This record gives sequence, structure tokens and C-alpha cells, in this order.
Amino acid sequence: MSNILGVNIDSALQAMIHPPLTSDGHKMRYAPDLRSALAPLAERSVDLVIVKYIPGDGCGLLEQLRVDSNDLKCLVVIESGTPSGIIDALREHVCDFLTMPFSIAELRSAVSSTLTGCPAAEIEVASANPEWVELRLPGDLASVAPLQKLLTQLEADLPEEVREATGYALGEMLNNAIEHGCKLDRAKRVEVSYVRLKRGIMCRIKDPGGGFDPAHLEHAAINNPSDDPIRHSLVRDEKGLRPGGLGILLTRQLVDELVYNERHNELMFMKYLF
Repeated sequence: MSNILGVNIDSALQAMIHPPLTSDGHKMRYAPDLRSALAPLAERSVDLVIVKYIPGDGCGLLEQLRVDSNDLKCLVVIESGTPSGIIDALREHVCDFLTMPFSIAELRSAVSSTLTGCPAAEIEVASANPEWVELRLPGDLASVAPLQKLLTQLEADLPEEVREATGYALGEMLNNAIEHGCKLDRAKRVEVSYVRLKRGIMCRIKDPGGGFDPAHLEHAAINNPSDDPIRHSLVRDEKGLRPGGLGILLTRQLVDELVYNERHNELMFMKYLF
């Protein structure tokens, strides 16, 4: 399968990741620090590096690893409750990340996505303040999952109802922006802002498309006739669109405010905390 190098992996983490990855056919090697990792990297025999994030170091180790291997595929393991670590990892253009504790299924999924697609590598960080995060995502639906994992950490202290509402709303609106605004073109970018206020959460999404006329969204449930509540599903099948179409309708029910600009290629929504 693939050659995987674990760097700064402690014994407990190694005991967790080694059995499932070797059983999947991957060849595992470990290096306790950067110096020990240089030899296998120089041999160009490494397909993926799994690095454990060191609090207080930012992603200094990862940055050093990339000096001689700029195209290195990296998966970062980060302790839960450290969103700044995830943002640091995104700034270093990692392929994906895992927050501890994680399941074996999540491990396998992250390794697979990193080896085949590197979904987070093209995400650009414009603002890294955990209270005001701004990102630019490529027009690829695969980039939504890393953002939602970051959102989970940013909202770890909030009630479950708030986390689920903002997570769904951001995911659905972002999928729409990528699918319709970017036309699934990876060269195009969607701007995403997440602002944590004392009384609520504000999210902003702007895509590079020409916008839309809300009265002519036949593929969206929000415009279904009262006597035909699933018409949008048939329209989506005919157009070859992904299953869905409930995004705007459900988002309006889950958040407290949702507004679009005149062109309808930019939106903001608010979710109040009390």
C-alpha cells in the first residue's frame, strides 16, 4: 500500500494507529523527532507523514519537515480543544487533521483522504483569531469536511443545539456556494468568515459566481409548490445535482437571521446564544 512515517508519535498514540494501518497494508516507520525523520524523507520513500502537534510550538516541526519536501503529504494529530492548532496546521497546508480522541474509522478515513485527495491543502487562512476566523476555500466539496471539523473545535463549549444548527447551516450554504458559485472549479475560491460574538455567532460566505434569482430556484425545496413538496428532488435528478436542495429552507429554520446581498452571491447568518 503506502509508506507512512510517524513523527513525534508517543507510545500510546503509536499503539492506537499502528495495528489498523498495518492491517490495511501500510508500512509504518516512526521517528521521535525531526533529526530522526530526515533520513527516510531524504530517501524519498515516504508517501505520508503523520505528525503529532506540539502545543506551544505551533507547527514548527511541520514547517521544518517541509523545508526539503514542499510536496510532502501531511496528516496532523491534534489534542481536542486546541482550534489554534488546527489553524496552524491549515496555514502549513496539511492534507487533513485528526483531533484526539478519534475512532479507528476516522483514522482510516483521514489517511485515505490524505493519500488520495489532500482535501485541506488548498485552504488559505486570512485570519487566525479563534474569535474571527477567515478562510478561502477552493471550489471543491471535499474542502467542506476539514472546515466543519474546525468548527466543531471552535464551538466545543457551546450547547449541542447551537453546534448542530451552525454546523448544518454553514455546511449546506458552503456546499451551495461551491457547487453553484464556483461550478466545482478548484481554481475558484469561496470566502468564509466565522465570528464569535458575546451574544451570538455570525457566519459569512461569499462565492465568485454571478448570484441567483431566488424566485427561480426550481432545484431548491424553498420554492416547492404546496401540493408537490418533493418536486425539487426530481429537478435535481434531471440536472445531475447532488441529493439535497433543503439547505436554504432548513437554514432559515435553524438560524435566527439569514440575509443575502443583492446579487445573492454573498450571505450572512446569525445564531444567537441566548
